[in-house]
Amino acid sequence: MKILVLDGDGIGPEIANATVRAVDALNHRLNLGLEITRADSGLSSLEKHGVTLTDEVQAQAAEADGVILGPTHSLIYPSPEEGGINLSPWFRKTFDLYANVRPARARPGIRAMAQDIDLVMVRENTEGFYADRAMFQGSGEFLATEDVALAVRKITKQASARITESACRLAMARRRKLTIVHKRNVLKLSDGLFTDTAHEVASKYDGLEVDEVIVDAMAALLVRQPAAFDVVVTTNMFGDILSDLSAELSGGLGLGPSINAGADHAIAQAAHGSAPDIAGQNIANPTALMLSAGMLLDWLGDRNGREDLTDAAQRLSEAVDAQLSDESGRTTDLGGPLGTDAFGDTVAARISG
Repeated sequence: MKILVLDGDGIGPEIANATVRAVDALNHRLNLGLEITRADSGLSSLEKHGVTLTDEVQAQAAEADGVILGPTHSLIYPSPEEGGINLSPWFRKTFDLYANVRPARARPGIRAMAQDIDLVMVRENTEGFYADRAMFQGSGEFLATEDVALAVRKITKQASARITESACRLAMARRRKLTIVHKRNVLKLSDGLFTDTAHEVASKYDGLEVDEVIVDAMAALLVRQPAAFDVVVTTNMFGDILSDLSAELSGGLGLGPSINAGADHAIAQAAHGSAPDIAGQNIANPTALMLSAGMLLDWLGDRNGREDLTDAAQRLSEAVDAQLSDESGRTTDLGGPLGTDAFGDTVAARISG
């Protein structure tokens, strides 16, 4: 099984190194048969090859069973015509990665604003108000006149159904509760279509408790009673915002993993950015990317019927929990003494036994 690792930019190479050491430890401990390959991407690739993602690496990504993608500093990339391919959208569009799955759970020993939070945000990843996802060609955001900006929101029954299917399957494996988040009181047609479709899909799952919450109320309820929620399914922009809120409630974006998955491909990608201001200082916290890699292993295990990969994902999560529960095992952002490299080494050592 082939895993492609792309470092990305900023702190990406540092946290990717730590993550690879942990995955390598799992590979050897459990004899997983993973073939881990690393390739240039982002600004490093732009400097060497004139493009942030070469044709060769694109082909490698297509052939890989899974990809671990470090954070990118796409804001400073040149235009696509000048070689500045934005990696995240490229993966999402090329492989139709329609599900952005972001768990938020308070971890032992880590100070969290919501110690009882344990939920998964399942966000539709291909539609909504995002201008690059609303049109087959052109942008969904435009100036009607010099003083009038308009944006088109795209919601389809097909995309609403498949993201809800993903959320329902996940909920059935957890606490069997699904919350549909929307704003249909205002967006009557588009959120009406999403919500009705979500209910239609969810009704096919026996034993699944389903409720719905308006998005602004959801933001308040996440703060007030986060333990009330298990799996949350929502549209793109709402999911983007609420998942960041959930991550902060659980301890911060530095602990927030995510996976972008489609029918045949998935990439592990931390929820946070490339943090260029601390790049190269060996102080970045690799937890989010490590846990994202664990989610990728779990996805591969489920898709391929391989319990060893599912077990590997659980072991990685447990090793990170054990590491974080001891103050002496944390990185400096969490009040500990360890740098990025040392954190990766000690998590790998826990896995190796």
